[in-house]
Amino acid sequence: MRSLTLPPPPPVLFKTPTPEETAREGYLAADLHVHTNHSDSFTRVRDLLRSAARQGIGCAVTDHNQVRGAVEACHLASGVPVIPGIEVSADDGPHLLFYFPALSDLTDFYRRHIERKKRDGPCLAIRMTTAEILDAREDYHCVAAEAHPCGYAFLNRGMQEGIECGRIDARTITRLDAIEVICGGMARPHNLAAADLACTYGLGRTGGTDSHLLREFGGVVTCAEAGSVEEFLEAIVRRRSVVIGRERNLAEKAMMGAAVLPHHLPYALPILRGCVWERFLRG
Repeated sequence: MRSLTLPPPPPVLFKTPTPEETAREGYLAADLHVHTNHSDSFTRVRDLLRSAARQGIGCAVTDHNQVRGAVEACHLASGVPVIPGIEVSADDGPHLLFYFPALSDLTDFYRRHIERKKRDGPCLAIRMTTAEILDAREDYHCVAAEAHPCGYAFLNRGMQEGIECGRIDARTITRLDAIEVICGGMARPHNLAAADLACTYGLGRTGGTDSHLLREFGGVVTCAEAGSVEEFLEAIVRRRSVVIGRERNLAEKAMMGAAVLPHHLPYALPILRGCVWERFLRG
């Protein structure tokens, strides 16, 4: 009898992910954009890992310009897939996500290139441009992705926004390995545009909640057939990943904003002094 070959699932699915679905497909699923109390979140790493175990998914702790949360997660993980990661805020706007198969490479990258370029505020853009940060990652085996590439709210903090206003060289996007095609904190039009970018430039696809509250974690997952972190990241680069998830609603976004506000208030003046109005506002 002739075997039936099912078509592959669409690479981007805007729906709530379920452990049953990802398990049925044989996927390793992970939320690839998560913040902890080592950054601008109140989520403890231990609680994050417990939630991941309950949901049957992995995670990448991607704190702003910081690796302590990722290090703690890797050390505490027991049966939960943890991808060592970091979200780096570039001086010219974009937020870059880096994922490493080896924790030692992440910590070396951070200590050699990121730590000494940080400003007073832990979440402020570091003193490196997007191009300079991508130059630094060339010495490492890692995956570079652009978080929310089409910006958000009234801030031009996406790479595509920077390209359109002439602040960033248009060729820079081709130096990435992947685009975050579903970010839980973005609106649907932004995520659809991000998915189009990944298709246009032939880049891999990632997705994550950008969670700052534990209740948000797992609402967006990146899925791939993989038996290890390295295979998982390789599948992303080879465009074999599937991203499943939904964006937060307005009430959920308001809750998240209220939660992170105390972390940012002490640095309000440095943020203004750091040219937010000059560099990131539209117009």
